[in-house]
Order: sequence, then structure tokens, then C-alpha cells
Amino acid sequence: MSASISSRDISAAPRVLVVDGSKVVRQLITRVLQKELPQAEVVDCGTGAEAHRLLDSGVFDFITIALRLPDMDGLELARYVRESAPQIYVPIVVVSGDVDDRLHRRALGEHVTDYFDKSLGFQALAEFIRGYVRPESAAEGVVLYVEDSRVVALATRRMLEKIGLTVRHVVSVEDALVLLETERGQGTVGADVVLTDVSLKGELTGGDLLKYIRTEFGYGKGKLPVLVMTGDENPDNQAALIRAGANDLVEKPVEERLLITKLLFQLRVAQHLRARESAGAA
Repeated sequence: MSASISSRDISAAPRVLVVDGSKVVRQLITRVLQKELPQAEVVDCGTGAEAHRLLDSGVFDFITIALRLPDMDGLELARYVRESAPQIYVPIVVVSGDVDDRLHRRALGEHVTDYFDKSLGFQALAEFIRGYVRPESAAEGVVLYVEDSRVVALATRRMLEKIGLTVRHVVSVEDALVLLETERGQGTVGADVVLTDVSLKGELTGGDLLKYIRTEFGYGKGKLPVLVMTGDENPDNQAALIRAGANDLVEKPVEERLLITKLLFQLRVAQHLRARESAGAA
């Protein structure tokens, strides 16, 4: 799954292509993007054929695609982009209300960079896109990082600390559970997001950690997001991790920009959900 962006210089005004069969949805996405990313040029269209013409006439820095278009499946359009230079490396994000089903089956295909669930709201989508076209240089949050390789852990920790994140690194699921249990006893969660490898030394795996977090601790995806790093390309195994409660997956070898973008997005969504929950309880 490619995570690189087009080679075009986007230091000035990034171009975003919004492809959706609903005029209302296109207007909503465009309105939010123009407010949140005023420097961006937003171009929208309603069919795959229109998207073909736009893609053939100019380069875009980011593309959102609905799964269902009037004249083709959104994944067909994604494949066309990948096969049509110079668009081969542009981030392509599926924006859909039913993306979870295909995500659970890991059926979004190799041509899609990422996905976005409409239920999170278009405000969150703007933040999501900003992570790609305007990466944050600084962030706040605590990451519980589970990795048993010293070399990998050192490199990844530097990535995260470089942008201001606090990293609590442990080498096993057992150690992570002790930390989470201790924090729960003190009335706190202990982290804003969990980043874990699947294969770890010890008896427990990253999948086991997911099970404990979602069932034993009862932390939902908004309460404690979990991002899983895996080198296993088997769709069934990836689907099992999503069903077990992973917010998202990052395939290994890890590409820094993709990891940071996904991690920061999960942090922002969790903060948004917690703020909304607090406002409702007030």
C-alpha cells in the first residue's frame, strides 16, 4: 500500500480532488476544506468519468473517493489513478459510511492509501486531510509503545518524540498490561493511544493486548485507540486484528509519514470524542 505523495511541490497551494456521487456531500466536504484549509484548491466531481478527465488534465496532491459512484466502483477509480502517471503516488482515501464492512474484510485493495468513516464527521475529515498535505511539526499526547526490538524501538521512538509526543515504551504485552492496570488503579487510562507490534517476545501477542484492552479493561476505540503494526499481509489475519478492536493497521516496514499521520489522526479523533462525551455529561 503506497503512502507517498506526488512529487509536485505542495508548499504553496495543495490541490484536493473530491469524488462523490452526492452533490450535497461534495458541497459539505468542499465547504469544510475551504474553511479549515483555506490555502487548498478543492476540485469536485460526481462520476468516475469526470474524475478521469480531471486527472488527465492536472496533478492533485490528495484524492477522496466514495466507494459507490454512479458509473463505477470507487476502487476501480483508485486503480485507474495508480496506473496513470504522474498520479501514481498521490494519497487516495476512501470516504464512506459503510467502509467498516470492507475494512473488516480487508477488501479496500492495494490501490487505496487509507480510509475515512463519514460517521466521524466532515470536521474530522478536514483534520485527516491536513495530516497529509500539512503534516504537523508538533503534537501533544502520550503513546504506550509496545516493541521488543531495541533497534526498531529506538528509531520509532525518535520519530514520535521529534514531534513532541511522550512515549512510554515497554517490550512486552505483559509489561503493557501491568502499566495499564497500575494506571487504572489510580483512576487514569495511562496513555492517549497504544502503538503495538503484533509479534512480540513472551507468551502474549499484540492481538492478545487488543483483547485485554477492549474486553478486560473495557476501553473502546475512542477511549484508548490502538494502532497495530504488522508485517503480515494475509487479509484474513489483518481482518482478525480489526475485529479484535484495532482502530487501524500500519504495514511493515513502516513508512514514517504514514505512521505519524495515522497516529496523530487517532489522537485527534479520541480527543474529539472525549470532548463530546464531557460536553454531554455536563
